[in-house]
Amino acid sequence: LFLPSFQDLFGVSMVVPLMNLHIKSLGASHTVAGIIGSLYGIMQLFSSTFVGCWSDIVGRRYSLLACILLSALGYFLLGTSTTVFLFAISRVPVGIFKHTLSISKALLSDLVSERDRPLVMGHFNAASSVGFILGPVVGGYLTELEDGFYQTSFVCASVFLLNAGLVWMLPWSEENAGNREHQQGNKGTDSFSAKAKRDLHLKSATNGALASDSLFRSPWIQVATVLKRIKGIACSDLWDIFLVRLLMSVAILLYYSNFSLALEERFGVKPLFAGYLMSYSSALGVLAGCLLGPITRLYQYNTYRILLHSSTLTCTLILLYASALSIWMVILSSTFLAFSTTIGRTCIIDLELTIGGNEASGTLLGVGQSVTSVGRIVAPLLSGIAQEFSPCGPPSLGVGLALVAILIMNANKQKYCSHGNIKLKNQ
Repeated sequence: LFLPSFQDLFGVSMVVPLMNLHIKSLGASHTVAGIIGSLYGIMQLFSSTFVGCWSDIVGRRYSLLACILLSALGYFLLGTSTTVFLFAISRVPVGIFKHTLSISKALLSDLVSERDRPLVMGHFNAASSVGFILGPVVGGYLTELEDGFYQTSFVCASVFLLNAGLVWMLPWSEENAGNREHQQGNKGTDSFSAKAKRDLHLKSATNGALASDSLFRSPWIQVATVLKRIKGIACSDLWDIFLVRLLMSVAILLYYSNFSLALEERFGVKPLFAGYLMSYSSALGVLAGCLLGPITRLYQYNTYRILLHSSTLTCTLILLYASALSIWMVILSSTFLAFSTTIGRTCIIDLELTIGGNEASGTLLGVGQSVTSVGRIVAPLLSGIAQEFSPCGPPSLGVGLALVAILIMNANKQKYCSHGNIKLKNQ
């Protein structure tokens, strides 16, 4: 699963940086390009929850293969887009079904124990990040060739087809074994959140016998089941987890929203330097993913404490950046922020799955992805308003939002800590 995740972001990152240049070469205005980009984000916002829940119903194998193949179709259509209309059409299957990494994470959560989950998720994110670092370099080289963008899109589609083959070859019998072990491990565990468990109660057979039957059900029955389970999420007591995820996502997005422009205005630094600094941060993020094992052992596998401390560090570093008097303070904040944000993203996912129940991992990860999509829509608006006052406005606003997230976590400290103690006792 690490190899397909690496190839996934490797293929995508070859194409995404070139898309704005391509659509403008087709004659689209800045407004039209922005509308198409926003439509893609809106499709991701609404589809991630449905696709994640659908993977709980029909099983990971079929949902993951369907998402990979339909994403490949989208990038193949992108390679044939000679007009703005065809370009927009090519974004539809990708906008709806490009949730391959979320389903892969749900599959990983089915296979590993709660204790090992942060470590495995950290390695998974590290593998994906390496692909995101290397992809733009290869894409930039290919685009120098004749019809470079079209060739790059076809290469990306081929990578997804290769991923489909790799996923098909996975030893899927292990998935059911993992679910059985997880079910047995949970028999002796007291319920931490009874309401959430009831709302999200999906049988462990979801990925086994039920999955094969679900494929042949009426599509309307599948839709009704998806809507019922999404309603269960909405009525559960997981609102604080998703609110923390939203606030921290917006805070980090505000930090990066005007990064290049703010560095140029505040310190006279060229955009090229800002690009190097962001690549440097991405590379450190990969290292942070590999260090999650020692960190979780140091904290005795208490995900809540890791999340609280990483969020506090993130808030402090964004404040340091907003008040920086020299470029060296910016470099220092970027260095440690790469670690805190990577660890925080992994821990919030682990906390969602731990509290919400591993049986509905696809639904939970889908809802979490939708929450992050809301942040991507809201952050540019907030950034634009804050920049009217100062170049330091967006990160300063991000500090305030991160503080609210930390206060919410502190207000629910007893809830999280009691669950962490139960988890450790059973392990």
